[in-house]
Amino acid sequence: MRTIHPGELDTAARAIEAGELVIVPTNRWYMICADASNADASGSIFTGKRRPSGKSLAYVVPSLAVCEQHFQLGAEARKLAQQFWPGDLALLLPWRDPDDAARHAAVGSPALTTMAPGVLGELAARAKVPVAATTANISGDAGPNDRGPAVTLAEVHAFLAASGLAVSVIVDGGVCPAANHMTIVDCFTPEAKLVRTGLVHQRAVTAALGREVRPS
Repeated sequence: MRTIHPGELDTAARAIEAGELVIVPTNRWYMICADASNADASGSIFTGKRRPSGKSLAYVVPSLAVCEQHFQLGAEARKLAQQFWPGDLALLLPWRDPDDAARHAAVGSPALTTMAPGVLGELAARAKVPVAATTANISGDAGPNDRGPAVTLAEVHAFLAASGLAVSVIVDGGVCPAANHMTIVDCFTPEAKLVRTGLVHQRAVTAALGREVRPS
């Protein structure tokens, strides 16, 4: 396992392409990443995190153009993507091609899709394979004693010890300050529905769409 700085992201991209796992910082917390089309690599994350198979990883698209190649964006999905990407918003989007969906089962169908800022977004742009990502923590019920996903390198190493996951590269981003989730909006139907509130506020989603949007 190698710890690198954000300026060495090509090393992390090559590791992803080789079917290995990497951990990168975001504004929210550290994320563990794999090739979204590599069932073994992505599957190991589910196993290590004790994550239910139906709880998808996020598909990190490098650009809106690439997103449109793979997914169907209705009018409201497009408004949200144009307003908030790159950013702390994920959209549940229908695949254009069912075979493409089958090759990327780890990110679900509809797929949990985002375009990330910072190191995670740059990793997706540099990797020659699609990047799947999720928080660096053991899945659970988020009880009062659950500290949540890792926000420091020390917590990353504690997560790795608890999960037994073999990670090739960790990108050192210092302390992640926000410690909050992405907002998730379901855009599988023409009228978008708010699934989970997070750093992108409900009022911001409402303003972008020009209509009242409430949690489903």
